[in-house]
Amino acid sequence: MNYLSIENITKHYGERLILNNIGFGLERGQKMALVARNGTGKSTLLRIIAGDDQAETGNVVFRNGINVGFLNQDENFPEDQVVEKVLFSGNHPAIIAMKAYQDALDAEDDAKVQEAFDRMEETNAWEYETKAKQIAFHLKLGDLMSQQIKTLSGGQKKRLALAKVLADDPDILMLDEPTNHLDMDMIEWLEQYLSQPHLTVLMVTHDRYFLDRVCNQIIELEDGEISAYSGNYSYFTEKKAERMASLASSTLKAKNLYKRELEWIRRQPKARSTKAKYRVDAFDAVKAKASKRIVDEKVQLDVKTTRMGTKTIELHNVSKSFGDQDFIKGFNYLFKRKEKVGVIGKNGTGKSTFLNLVSGELKPDTGKVVQGETVELGYYKQQNIQLRDDQRVIEAVKDIAEVIPLAGGKKLTASQMCERFLFDGQKQYQYISTLSGGEKKRLYLLIVLMRNPNFLILDEPTNDLDIPTLVILEDFLAEFDGCVLIVSHDRFFLDKVVDHLFAFEGNAELKDFPGNYTQYRDWSKERDKQEVKEQKQQATPEVKEAVKEKPVQKESEPSRKLTFKEKFEFEQIEGLIEELETEKEELIQKLSEVANDHEEMMKVSSRLTEVVEQLDAKTERWVELSELAG
Repeated sequence: MNYLSIENITKHYGERLILNNIGFGLERGQKMALVARNGTGKSTLLRIIAGDDQAETGNVVFRNGINVGFLNQDENFPEDQVVEKVLFSGNHPAIIAMKAYQDALDAEDDAKVQEAFDRMEETNAWEYETKAKQIAFHLKLGDLMSQQIKTLSGGQKKRLALAKVLADDPDILMLDEPTNHLDMDMIEWLEQYLSQPHLTVLMVTHDRYFLDRVCNQIIELEDGEISAYSGNYSYFTEKKAERMASLASSTLKAKNLYKRELEWIRRQPKARSTKAKYRVDAFDAVKAKASKRIVDEKVQLDVKTTRMGTKTIELHNVSKSFGDQDFIKGFNYLFKRKEKVGVIGKNGTGKSTFLNLVSGELKPDTGKVVQGETVELGYYKQQNIQLRDDQRVIEAVKDIAEVIPLAGGKKLTASQMCERFLFDGQKQYQYISTLSGGEKKRLYLLIVLMRNPNFLILDEPTNDLDIPTLVILEDFLAEFDGCVLIVSHDRFFLDKVVDHLFAFEGNAELKDFPGNYTQYRDWSKERDKQEVKEQKQQATPEVKEAVKEKPVQKESEPSRKLTFKEKFEFEQIEGLIEELETEKEELIQKLSEVANDHEEMMKVSSRLTEVVEQLDAKTERWVELSELAG
């Protein structure tokens, strides 16, 4: 069933054509991704489809009755509102029913309460509320529900926007870089969520594992035109390589034919015979094909690396905390020359704090960080990018150097260096304020590398960078003749680049793991599986028995009765706990059955974690409600 048709969309920015007569369709249940270089119009196309921007020609046609949820890169929520109110705002029928129900309870009008309760059931509002809170929990927003929007970080606001779009359960999910600001646990949860067969998704993302595991259709936007590939990202890369090879071959043949035809045209008299007219008419078509340029633009990274001595950076008994929260305790490490270290962990565990300690921008509470005399740091930060919007691209580069030394004794002018980073002559004289988010990140990376560092510290370098740039950056870092310390949530990137990992596992524990991300994840899941097995072998009393002993209510706490809503919830929750207990036992049994199937084991283990979390939450809620019920 067709949900969406894009017909002949054209769009210019100034004189530049970014969308040239674009057309494609989106079917129900399809998971489609738009891939392209930064600045080629991906986000613009999404905004046009969502109605937030206008095309010059063409139509966007939705099937009647289709609801669309759009996650864009900039969300503006009322700063004085709390997170929970924003999550449950909007025109969704369930949200309207929930508000009416709460108003009726506040008014203590029994007739209106019953009417609102009936409406709650008609719109599945109970289920909507539960689902929204579960999504918020997985996106680490559960503890922020009472906080005002103005207290949130940019990443937390992005996660709130994602939670709201997912909770509304629209017919089409349009997502612009949904994995930005998510830690790896959240990304893997989102992969599973979006993989549900009934969901229809159109998204832009540069996360290649995400593309591989979620998408079944890839649309590549290049030179204002699109090419469609039915399959995941791996299939796309394979078929694109075949298409480019075929195009190169046909273009070469056309050039040879063009040479012969050109000679023939020049030999003919002005009055050509009628029989040769078809050949004359075909000449222009051959010329056009032969003149077609096969552009394989790549960022070229071959900057010079300052020589590093034997002493790099040493951490001696380093500890750091903020308030009552410890981020790192008594950590010791000596960075070795040419090693590539990845830093992973959930959001808020201290990854960026660790980078600031290593760079010297943050002083430890105890211990010391010693930097070798020959160390030249290059620090790429995800926040506070120091670029002036009123400068042109070329001016920002010339502020660093007019001439840049390269490896092998070569030199480049600032303009030539810009071209290597895909800023052509026209782009170089654009103001930085007009660049896309990805183009600004690419320019920032250029400026960091121009300083010829031998110790690179990269904080989320993959956010907003397009896939071609990521591929070249990966190759550059693999050959980089210095130390690299990287924080990234891009699993593909880490797997290709790092030698080992520093994993923040909570409680200020920093584990040095000898391997890449996939190897760490496999090890971690096996460890969790063993812990579950050991817990099962020790003692597992029934949940009901565990919660039967209710804590005594404190005299100071005011007593009250269950609300109508809480009474309904209390009647349902015991059944939910029993279902979760049953599923938990089934999943534990299934883990041993799929031990040889790594992919299936990951799915079962992930679901088991979700079930245990839900079971804990439901049990805690049962205790609270049972106290009120007396």
